[in-house]
Amino acid sequence: MPATALDELYTYESGYLDDILRSVKTIAMVGASADKTKFSYGVLRVLHETGYDMIPVNPNPKVTEIRGIKVYDSLQSIDRPVDMVEVFRPREELYGIAEQAIAIRAKVLWGQIGVYDDAAAKLAEDAGLKVVMNRCPKIELFRPFWKPRLDLAI
Repeated sequence: MPATALDELYTYESGYLDDILRSVKTIAMVGASADKTKFSYGVLRVLHETGYDMIPVNPNPKVTEIRGIKVYDSLQSIDRPVDMVEVFRPREELYGIAEQAIAIRAKVLWGQIGVYDDAAAKLAEDAGLKVVMNRCPKIELFRPFWKPRLDLAI
């Protein structure tokens, strides 16, 4: 599906995205990378610097921390409540991650740009989660409807 068709398919009211980004505090990033050249690293950095409690999730036993933040090997191993599960994995993995997000009682399932699956969205929505697919929270933070938290020290 061309990118423009995806953009039309996965559109969200600005208030919906705004509500999510203002209400979540703890974000588990599935597919977080310690590689500074990876997009997930940059997104984690910006969200963390913006004030979100970031929880990197990466099953590689060699990756124990990213930016000084403890890395968990799975959503199930996280030792505190998670508001949002952000997914930086291939879209074919989204359904299984949706099941895990439901199991840990997350409130939001967010698929990064290129990460979408209608069956996963339906599963999560039917379980009461808000769902966003094919969007980047880093980008959405700085859209016109959002006032960045510029008062925070970097």
